[in-house]
Amino acid sequence: MDREAQIKTFCRINSVSRETISSLNYYEKILIKSNKNLNLVGESTLESIWNRHFLDCFQVIDFIDKSDKDIIDLGSGAGFPGLVLAIAAKERNLNIKIKLIEKSKKKINFLKSVINDLGLKVETINKNVFDAEVKLKASVFVARAFKPLKIILGLIHSKCTNWKKILIFQGKQGSQELLEASKIWNIEYKQRISCTSDDSKILKIINLKKK
Repeated sequence: MDREAQIKTFCRINSVSRETISSLNYYEKILIKSNKNLNLVGESTLESIWNRHFLDCFQVIDFIDKSDKDIIDLGSGAGFPGLVLAIAAKERNLNIKIKLIEKSKKKINFLKSVINDLGLKVETINKNVFDAEVKLKASVFVARAFKPLKIILGLIHSKCTNWKKILIFQGKQGSQELLEASKIWNIEYKQRISCTSDDSKILKIINLKKK
């Protein structure tokens, strides 16, 4: 699918303003430019940014409501999904604080540049989320292309407090990962098939207890 067709698909699924499309156009431009040195996304996905990354991330705004106060994006990398969610939240007038955790200083500088240029209310945290001193508190946690499910759940259980939901992007191995994690955890969850692929799902966890 060529770029224009991808943008048309994005607009058909998400009714958004010209300002949002302009913001995503800029994000795409600086992402492609910076990727040469920072390895932000796989080279093979650069021709499908609107579908593979923007549309995929934007759909998660449907899981966010006005009672959610803050979101932490675990291992944000290129800003997926955190920065796209910030753009989506601005589009929908959701007053929610978004924090991006990323251990790479170079990637943090990239994220800050996009945040400043687009005037987004987003905080960056330059830390390794697995460091012993890191403790996390938020209503919502999101993770995309971060770590296997059982590692994410262990991280949430040990470091994160007062959360309402965890949103995790799952690929082809998602069902198997969930089965393996269920041997260790009692997980209360819902799943939704991704709008970008029948092989992908968004996993929404609302309760988690170790067996």
